[in-house]
Amino acid sequence: MSLTGTPFFLCTILFVLVALALPLAFWSRLRGPQAVRYAARFGMLLLCQVTSVLMVFVIVNNSNSLYDNWQDLLGTGTHVQATADLGPDGGAAQAKKEPKQEQKFKQAKGPNMDDVQQADLKGRISGVAGEVYVWLPPQYSDPAYKDKKFPVVEMLPGYPGSAKAWYGTLKVQTQLKPLMQSGQVAPFILISPRTLLLGGEDTGCANIPGKVNADTWLSVDVRQMVIDNFRVQDNAEGWAVAGYSAGAHCAMRMAVEHPDRYAAGVSLSGYNNPAAEKDSITGKDPVLREKANPLFMLEHAPQPPRISLFISGASGDGYQDGLALKKAAKAPTKVHVVLVPTGAGGHGTAVWKGQIPDVFRWLTQQGFKAT
Repeated sequence: MSLTGTPFFLCTILFVLVALALPLAFWSRLRGPQAVRYAARFGMLLLCQVTSVLMVFVIVNNSNSLYDNWQDLLGTGTHVQATADLGPDGGAAQAKKEPKQEQKFKQAKGPNMDDVQQADLKGRISGVAGEVYVWLPPQYSDPAYKDKKFPVVEMLPGYPGSAKAWYGTLKVQTQLKPLMQSGQVAPFILISPRTLLLGGEDTGCANIPGKVNADTWLSVDVRQMVIDNFRVQDNAEGWAVAGYSAGAHCAMRMAVEHPDRYAAGVSLSGYNNPAAEKDSITGKDPVLREKANPLFMLEHAPQPPRISLFISGASGDGYQDGLALKKAAKAPTKVHVVLVPTGAGGHGTAVWKGQIPDVFRWLTQQGFKAT
């Protein structure tokens, strides 16, 4: 039975009702020694608590798209097939030599996913396999745009988090479609790949020797698959990467490290130091922690990357990290920092959902458009 399906959710409601009915029906009818009666009553109360917690967890999980399936929840699944040493460029040069990879797509399942396509991709360079969700703007099927190539935004969820959250919880396409139709926002293709690759560990979207090539999965394999299958721009000027929470850290790191692949990065309530996430693999290793910190990367870049960064966060939740990046940035790097007011909603999807129109207006202002 699916973790996120309606049947399991209805079962949790039934469990709660049964657990509540037991003490009502049998509390005063229990027979036997006093210790046995007390134990039975305690067991019924405990069952009420357990079933209630289970139901609340399912509601929260379904609302925030934290775990897609039982394997993700229990940490028993892995999407890593191989961990080859790909060198300094993460296999980007190798990917360009590969033949075109035509991918099969199917209708994505889940709330608010009606117009979203899903591909089950096996990364040829990274050794990672996982889902990639794609949404096409209304202009994509417009005859007036049949010869146009579209800009792309690669959207990354937090940890733990489902790639579906951008569509189901943040409702990114629902918010943007009318803005694209009215010309307020450029017609972006939206893609959201799986980032939960190892059970119980946050990869930080980085290549970690002998462990996982998460960066190559996102910035090489997924990117090339989209280029091979859709009318998209294949240069950095046509690509941006965005994320919230742990995904925001990923977006900043990837944009700073790969200005040849992304022209812009968006961070919503992110952080620079990967150790901010207790399950981060890079955060636990001093060397990897430094290499994965976008502030350190920006300060020690051989030359300032030609990228634009949008960073938003509340005080103590991403804002100061954004100011640090802005202070370290030198032309042509551009950094725009937005303070989220105290009381706006904290570190949660309601805050990030509300920022989507402004984020995509900002991206449009950076020059992204169909060409």
